[in-house]
Amino acid sequence: MESVFGNRLRQAIDSKRIDSSTEDARAWLRQKAKNTRSNTINATKVLERSSQVQQQPFGIGKMFLFAYDAKHKDTLPYWDRFPLIFPFSKLDDGFLGINMHYLPPPLRAKLMDALYDTINNDKMDDTTKLKISYSILNSASKFKYFAPCIKRYLNSHIDSRMVYIDPKEWDYALFIPLQRFQKAHANKVYADSRKIINKR
Repeated sequence: MESVFGNRLRQAIDSKRIDSSTEDARAWLRQKAKNTRSNTINATKVLERSSQVQQQPFGIGKMFLFAYDAKHKDTLPYWDRFPLIFPFSKLDDGFLGINMHYLPPPLRAKLMDALYDTINNDKMDDTTKLKISYSILNSASKFKYFAPCIKRYLNSHIDSRMVYIDPKEWDYALFIPLQRFQKAHANKVYADSRKIINKR
């Protein structure tokens, strides 16, 4: 399957130079992402490119990117136009998900490392997903960073296709600048998230 992030990344992963299930590979992908400029790849380009890429059906514990128009945007202090989420609970009108963008990169890495402990297999393919629920997330201190990331999304306010992110690319997607917070700077969002975490 072609990558929504481009052939070079896919070729690097698939060439066996890195095994994306290892910690070294995760570190490699994260560093690669940190060196990616926002004008090289952003959420809009990923969404546009996704039309050329095989899609996977919506599923709990998989990673998705999409455009979102918040229902209560006029009263919310801020919101993310391009959520990067792991859904963990399906609702009649949408779903609950962990939007990783609400954490600054260092805490994002810590939460993702903890989430890898819930993975259902180490194949890092279309069968791979996180085994998560609110009770699981709330049960262990290693997941404490999830609190500010829990968001409810309404199907009627999703403005694009749900772009499936291949598990091999999770660590890359986490650290490229895809977030677009509305009405507030990212630093304000991150500061508020730290306060929520510290209260737990």
